[in-house]
Amino acid sequence: MSINTVRQRGGHKDKSGASSPPLTRDGKTNGSLEKHIDSLPPTVKSAVKSEWDYKLALIVITSLAFVTRFWGIGHPNEVVFDEVHFGKFASYYLQRTYFFDVHPPFGKLLFALMGWFVGYDGHFHFDNIGDSYITNKVPYVAFRAMPALLGALTVPTVFLIMWESGYTLPAAIVAAGLVLFDNAHIGQTRLILLDATLVYAMSVSVLCYVRFYKMRHEPFSRKWWKWLLLTGVALSCVISTKYVGVFTFFTVGSAVAIDLWGLFDINRPQGALSLQEFAKHFFARVIGLLVVPFLIYLFWFQVHFAILTRSGPGDDFMTPAFQETLSDNVMSAQSVGVDYYDSISIKHKETKTYLHSHPDRYPLRYDDGRVSSQGQQVTGYPFNDTNNYWQILPAKIHDPSDITAGQPVQNGDFVKLRHLITDTYLLSHDVASPYYPTNQEFTTVALEDANGERYNDTLFQIMIEGGKTKQNLKSMSGHFKLIHAPSRVAMWTHTSPLPDWAYKQAEINGNKNLLQSSNIWYVDEIPSIPSDSPRLVKEERNVKRLPFLKKYFELQRAIFFHNNALTSSHPYASQPIQWPFLLRGVSFWTQNDTRQQIYFLGNPVGWWLASSLLAVFAGIIGADQLSQRRGVDSLDERTRSRLYNSTGFFFLCWAAHYLPFYLMGRQLFLHHYLPAHLASALVTGALLEFIFNLDPDGLDSNFVAQTTGRSASRKRAGPGNQGSEIDRTGKRVVVPAKERVHGRAMLGLWAACGVVLTVVIGGWYWFLPLTYGRPGLSPEEVLARKWLGYDLHFAK
Repeated sequence: MSINTVRQRGGHKDKSGASSPPLTRDGKTNGSLEKHIDSLPPTVKSAVKSEWDYKLALIVITSLAFVTRFWGIGHPNEVVFDEVHFGKFASYYLQRTYFFDVHPPFGKLLFALMGWFVGYDGHFHFDNIGDSYITNKVPYVAFRAMPALLGALTVPTVFLIMWESGYTLPAAIVAAGLVLFDNAHIGQTRLILLDATLVYAMSVSVLCYVRFYKMRHEPFSRKWWKWLLLTGVALSCVISTKYVGVFTFFTVGSAVAIDLWGLFDINRPQGALSLQEFAKHFFARVIGLLVVPFLIYLFWFQVHFAILTRSGPGDDFMTPAFQETLSDNVMSAQSVGVDYYDSISIKHKETKTYLHSHPDRYPLRYDDGRVSSQGQQVTGYPFNDTNNYWQILPAKIHDPSDITAGQPVQNGDFVKLRHLITDTYLLSHDVASPYYPTNQEFTTVALEDANGERYNDTLFQIMIEGGKTKQNLKSMSGHFKLIHAPSRVAMWTHTSPLPDWAYKQAEINGNKNLLQSSNIWYVDEIPSIPSDSPRLVKEERNVKRLPFLKKYFELQRAIFFHNNALTSSHPYASQPIQWPFLLRGVSFWTQNDTRQQIYFLGNPVGWWLASSLLAVFAGIIGADQLSQRRGVDSLDERTRSRLYNSTGFFFLCWAAHYLPFYLMGRQLFLHHYLPAHLASALVTGALLEFIFNLDPDGLDSNFVAQTTGRSASRKRAGPGNQGSEIDRTGKRVVVPAKERVHGRAMLGLWAACGVVLTVVIGGWYWFLPLTYGRPGLSPEEVLARKWLGYDLHFAK
């Protein structure tokens, strides 16, 4: 959707483009508009030329934003909520220790940069909520200052979006005020969290696109390119912070697509573009809004890999080949080649459970009535135990006296696994597993059966992940899938424990989905190797190198897999349907002695107002469509243009940042709604102006004719044409908002602005103790703030 912009800031300057004074046919400036401005009363004339009131409001709003974000930022001096994660990641960066996280690196790199600025060495790892920063000598105020700075800058950015989009001062103040005095935005930006970076980059993306769109009548000019590229840079920062930044790409991309569709129109008022000219527009936007952001996005991953060169807690998420690029990697340093007839323990990569067996047998019938084989149980056990030891044997009729040591096990080999304690052989067959009727049961059989009629069922193939043909299997570093030869199922386990008959151990079964990444196992140890064996002598290991793109794609796969796996329940998780109505928050921190708590919650008054006006906007659009179908034109074209294009763009921004969460199956929290809430604040400010029926789009036809000496024509709104007044030369007549509203009653609009800000400030102040963590509240005061049954602490 196009953004309806009617004026440039700073009407006193001689600007090109949409803000330029009308030109005569010979290209000279028409002075009639300036004469009209000079004829205005002195106070109005001064305001039109300087827009001092907008600038003053911007200064006041920015100052208040810094005060509300930075006041008491040192409290509490303890680790709060998800600071245990993002503070820890900053420490890992400073120690150059490899870690894994489901978010891209940009936001975390900013925290590391701040730590580097203040000389912090990363010694503290933020292990537990409530750990003292003072005791551990952590510059936590500097860390928190980074998101507080970005959170404070977000508020004037919202104001600038409204200003640049041509809205009146009260509308801009209301939109910015809803973010300025919102407890959720304040609470999330005062802690070591990523959302301040995300929301700020999202707002800057919208602002830059507004400025770019205002330059549409000067394509390929220096300013046109500047704002196009700045939009791309801002978009790259959004998606480089969190992957939900793709919603901002969708928002801007939708507006760009509609704009391009208008440019493709052969009947566009400004004249048809040739296919070559349209191609230039198309590829310029591709470069500025896709190629440049993607290259910057890749750059942050290159920085990520360049810094994290030492082995760390993130090693286990990566392949052995990746881990070999890290210095001090324990896996690579301790890996030993696996030979036939070795006794080994096999460990699952994800759950860290060992392949285990014991003499107990499966029950005849399971709880759902299905029948088992009553074979020996094969389970997953989380602790080291002699029942975890298996002897790896070649795939032949096994003679216990036949031991040919020294032959390595290689990728693609068919093997047998003999359980040493019970002297039985691992087997899978076409019998349903205890929990998964579609997966095969794993059990063991005696030697005579393994060498006899069940021989094929005891054969398994070693498939090393990313391995080459005949590559030797190694302990620790050799990640592999154990594929059952006859049925082609992969040995697999999961986290749901079996019933008491299996001692609550994990289920082992045969997974038909061979590509599933959770099928990965590795040899954890080889206890049969003598301590003086030359196999244990380690050569000095050189750190290997992998191409950047190979590391990048491996990390992307791991990120998306583990992001989608975040499905476990959380006591403060919430559903998207609850967010616009602010039905529940999140407890961040509590202190029993002082009865202080930080409870993440928005300003209910502001949220309910914004959500209500979202519904009002949808109702207005629906009513307008229905009335037009019946031949009733209740809106003039200029008002409809602003409503559909500018306010509609803000509404699209809200929907794009909110509705996709209904499709997600992962854990969700209230903070996921913050970008959408910012967009709803823009809609609220825009609708406030619409409700009070101010002419949003500039001068009427009579004024155009009077001030320019030209007859004006009305053009219907579209992506490339805002329904603005167009003279015969195709130039748009644009004046500052001060002159547009001159002579109109602004009292009602200002009164509405005052009422909205008053109740919003009241809501902010009422919930202030829960946002700033002090003062502590009595049980009566806590109960008074449980408006919708919020699960607050210390209510008794």
